[in-house]
Amino acid sequence: MSAGAKNHARSDEKRQTGKQRSFWKELPLLIGIALVLALLIKTFLVQAFSIPSNSMQNTLQVGDRVLVDKLTPWFGSEPERGEVVVFHDPGGWLSESPVPQPTGVGGAVQQALSFVGLMPSAEEQDLIKRVIAVGGDTVRCERGGSVKVNGKALDEPYIFPGNTACDDKPFGPVKVPEGRLWVMGDHRQDSLDSRFHQKLKGGGTVPTDQVVGRAIVVAWPLTRWSTLPEPDTFGQKGLAAKMAEGAPAALGLAGAVPLVLLRRRRRLLHDVINEPAIKD
Repeated sequence: MSAGAKNHARSDEKRQTGKQRSFWKELPLLIGIALVLALLIKTFLVQAFSIPSNSMQNTLQVGDRVLVDKLTPWFGSEPERGEVVVFHDPGGWLSESPVPQPTGVGGAVQQALSFVGLMPSAEEQDLIKRVIAVGGDTVRCERGGSVKVNGKALDEPYIFPGNTACDDKPFGPVKVPEGRLWVMGDHRQDSLDSRFHQKLKGGGTVPTDQVVGRAIVVAWPLTRWSTLPEPDTFGQKGLAAKMAEGAPAALGLAGAVPLVLLRRRRRLLHDVINEPAIKD
């Protein structure tokens, strides 16, 4: 091999070595960027949660992973009737016993992954239920009957087969305070929901500012992939709470005032245009 060929071969080898070294130098940076992006996504966009109990069967099964929309609440949107939401313990809903913490290398990995939202955290004290009524609604359920919101009976096909709407724990009527929610599990006979916490502060309702976000899709296992839409029964006519007495009159007055002012302005303008000229 000639000297020129040897030099060319050495140059190629150096370029390849340089590329390899450059990649290994950039790898930590790439990993850091990926972790930062994952953390931002968890904080502001979407977070994965694991289902720990039977309270939402058959909609959700133990071990399901759901993706929760955390972005929408940032724009002032509040949970609506029929949505499945994840929320922090309002106080006294969950057991006060300490949560066992993972240990060893596996525990460290789980804590790291849960920090960036790639794995559910063992420390989070969150619950998942379906919103039945929102602030201003009146909700009730008598033994042998259906859940009623503002006097309208709900058709609830999502309730666990064989369960009743509330025979194990009838309730109401309950007027849900503004800024709070009445929530229930789909597995009614295996869900410690709003019905069972009425003696606590808030009368069993959940503050909207304690809601983490809306569960939008079952992401894992893949065989159970599905979206979590709002059931049709919550869109029935007349379900929304009626306006308080006097509200229609107030709205009518608010609408009438601009019309009166506009009419008066037009009259003044007409008088100015048609005002007779001043004579000397």
